[in-house]
Amino acid sequence: MRKEGKTQDMGSGSIPRLLAQLAIPAVVAQVVNLLYNIVDRIYIGHIPEIGAAALTGVGLFTPILMLINAFAMLAGAGGAPRAAIAMGEKDHEKAEKIMGNCFSLLLILAVVLTIVFYIFAPELLCLFGASEVTLPYAVDYSRIYILGSVFVLIVMGMNTFITTQGFSKISMMTTVIGAIINIILDPIFIFGFGMGVKGAALATVLSQAVGAVWILRFLTGKKTILRLKKSNLRLEGKIILPCLALGISSFVMLATESILSISFTSSLSRYGGDVAVGAMTILTSVSQLVLMPLQGVCQGGQPIISYNFGARNNDRVKKAFFTQFKVCVLFAAVCWCAIMLVPQVFAGLFTSDASLAEYTAWALRIYMAGIFSVGFQICCQQSFMALGQAKISLLMACLRKIVLLIPLIFILPLFIENKVFAVFLAEPVSDILAAIVTTTTFLTQFNKILKNGPKK
Repeated sequence: MRKEGKTQDMGSGSIPRLLAQLAIPAVVAQVVNLLYNIVDRIYIGHIPEIGAAALTGVGLFTPILMLINAFAMLAGAGGAPRAAIAMGEKDHEKAEKIMGNCFSLLLILAVVLTIVFYIFAPELLCLFGASEVTLPYAVDYSRIYILGSVFVLIVMGMNTFITTQGFSKISMMTTVIGAIINIILDPIFIFGFGMGVKGAALATVLSQAVGAVWILRFLTGKKTILRLKKSNLRLEGKIILPCLALGISSFVMLATESILSISFTSSLSRYGGDVAVGAMTILTSVSQLVLMPLQGVCQGGQPIISYNFGARNNDRVKKAFFTQFKVCVLFAAVCWCAIMLVPQVFAGLFTSDASLAEYTAWALRIYMAGIFSVGFQICCQQSFMALGQAKISLLMACLRKIVLLIPLIFILPLFIENKVFAVFLAEPVSDILAAIVTTTTFLTQFNKILKNGPKK
């Protein structure tokens, strides 16, 4: 009866109420998930004497971190919508096979990524712009984090399968429990045991390990609708390949964040030195404070859209999308106002270094000038994924970063005298252009996608 109630709500419950029930815990989970890295950076930035250098060093690990997250979402963001569509078609056996195959893929990826990144971490960090001052902190943090990457992959990749079943509160608790442990352990390891950046990394790994255990206990327990079974772990091409085809857009979005981070840090290191790279670490964190809740809203809306799309209930699909759309646009606009009005407040959260805080406040107003538009772009791009539109979702994912932002980082300094200003300006220009194209494309294709129905 519990299972029937869950699926019936997706097909007949109030859309705003369903979105609130699923999106609020998902947003909380996304925001809390940020604490894994942001709390680290807040504590590290306030370490006496070495805080600014240590913060810059840890920020240089961002490209590797983004790649680990990208591979997690290749399986999670690709498999969860496929599982939801299968549930909407009343094929629970296929949905469970999808989840089992995605779990096996995550374990394989964990082994490969751990070996590669651990061995080549120093060389990669130097490539990303590490100096003699910042490299030791970057290596200390990265190698400990990399050893625990299997937990990161499980948490990010498998938590999506909990949300897609309607268990948004359980999904939220995955990150809440881990974040609380991280917040408690960070000051103990960093300051109490005098471990510095090593302590921050260790606290993060341990908290992620607890989150991974929580997920696996739930997905193998009695309360879940889709159960993780040994019989579904063997990889099957017909099951995993469609998931990879859909998940590639999320993978590209996060993987290009890695390339993007390299582009920013290398350019800023050349034009502005360590202070500009340190400011970029903070800018990335503030940007995530906006982007991750938006991802949470769309993560909450995805099961509703995917389930009703699979059930061919087009009116509910439309209502779910436009409800989600309004929430995303309003949230992005409010965040833009706050950042433009008091950028110094956001900068001060991450550093006690007065010169770095002042520099960051100046950079924030430039870098985040187009953040109001990301509500449009993210909602439409994620909705393509919820509707199983892998190719167009991938194209929209590539547009903002690969086609627009990365080239602009290198092109704008050729035409603007203030080179650092030009590098930061690339972000809002690409945000606004990508939002216009993605929103227009989605709205023109929406009815056609609904008419054609799910791809078999």
